[in-house]
Amino acid sequence: MTFSLAIVGRPNVGKSTLFNRLVGKKLALVDDRPGVTRDRREGEARLGDLSFRIVDTAGLEEADAASLEGRMRAQTEAAIGHADAILFMIDARIGLTPTDRAFADLVRKCGKPVILVANKSEGRGGEAGALEAFGLGLGDPVPLSAEHGEGLSDLYDAICDALPEQTRPPEDEEEADDDAQAGDADAADDKPKRPIKVAVLGRPNAGKSTLINRLLGEDRLLTGPEAGITRDSISVEVTYAGVKLEVFDTAGLRKRARIEDKLEKLSAADALRAMKFAEVVVLLVDATHPFEEQDLRIADLVAREGRAIVIGYNKADLVPRGGLAARLREEADHLLPQVKGMPIVPVSGLMGHGLDKLVAAIAATHKVWNKRIATNPLNRFLQQVTDSHPPPAVSGRRVKLRYITQPKARPPSFVLFCSRADAVPESYIRYLTNGLRESFDLPGVPIRLTLREKDNPYAD
Repeated sequence: MTFSLAIVGRPNVGKSTLFNRLVGKKLALVDDRPGVTRDRREGEARLGDLSFRIVDTAGLEEADAASLEGRMRAQTEAAIGHADAILFMIDARIGLTPTDRAFADLVRKCGKPVILVANKSEGRGGEAGALEAFGLGLGDPVPLSAEHGEGLSDLYDAICDALPEQTRPPEDEEEADDDAQAGDADAADDKPKRPIKVAVLGRPNAGKSTLINRLLGEDRLLTGPEAGITRDSISVEVTYAGVKLEVFDTAGLRKRARIEDKLEKLSAADALRAMKFAEVVVLLVDATHPFEEQDLRIADLVAREGRAIVIGYNKADLVPRGGLAARLREEADHLLPQVKGMPIVPVSGLMGHGLDKLVAAIAATHKVWNKRIATNPLNRFLQQVTDSHPPPAVSGRRVKLRYITQPKARPPSFVLFCSRADAVPESYIRYLTNGLRESFDLPGVPIRLTLREKDNPYAD
């Protein structure tokens, strides 16, 4: 039986480090300064034979509800409300603080099992703080070191004691395995489709988190008028209009020359990593300042990475409608020819306008990104384009284009076998690429076209 745990505590006690340790990956950003984590992040954790859902939360702070810290605290309280048990963490090297005592009362009132964790207990420096934790009245503290992986066996025992029903092994494992195999056989034909992985990229304060919250129908991600609120790339699953999506909210990307803070560099690297694992990228553009240089840089980066792209111009309700869509389409095709024909959808994350069209564009572009074309129509296409516009002769010798095939999709990738591949000019390669895009309806995705020569048996 699965269960969920929420890690809570004041800032900089090591919650994200323990989260990464239990998940087995460096998913959450970690830094020495307090307050790095803002949104709550979920992951699948393993500890011994236990598999469970773990939630990393922002540090609990006393603050006004309307402030950024107050909104972070509301996210943490929401995580406490959904969890089966709470991992309340303190810093054993610093010992108990008034903040720890105040939030221990908050955790105690939630009415859920609480596991008290004294982190940074390695060596003699943490012994006094671990003993002092008895004064919170939350039971015996579990001394551990999330950084070095010490004390995890004690944490395993504490979780089993706190949640005996959820952690109890099945009474008859063989029967459970037989039932599971039978269920797998029945469900093999009815297996649900994997959700489309979507990364939402854009400049700071473009409205990425607000848009995803509107898709979810709840305030799952931290939002506000301040730029740069999002730091971690948070993934959430959502089904909208029958389309399953796994959406990654990312930090705003600024010009590299303007990034000086180490934490912003980590956030930007995390956003780019989310883009590399995505299948479709939604480039969210501020409609009040469309297509600035940074937007074009991000789009070019997405195209070079080989991801399908959809442009959503957010805050469309703040600008007059007259001719904006046509102007953006013309600018996009002119400035981004490598992904010509990409969908451009007007949306308003705050008001919820245009979300159905955005999701439909994501599904359609994902289908194009996975498209495969048979070899016969490809070679008929090659015959037609070479008849109407043959490749130019180089040094008095004609370049022969023999045949073309598509070895893989995601994105659509083609191999053209020819003579003297290095002599084909770049302009002619662009001509063939644009012809492929128009003839086989491949808008909004990068197209890979590789020239390859056959080995000459008489070369020696």
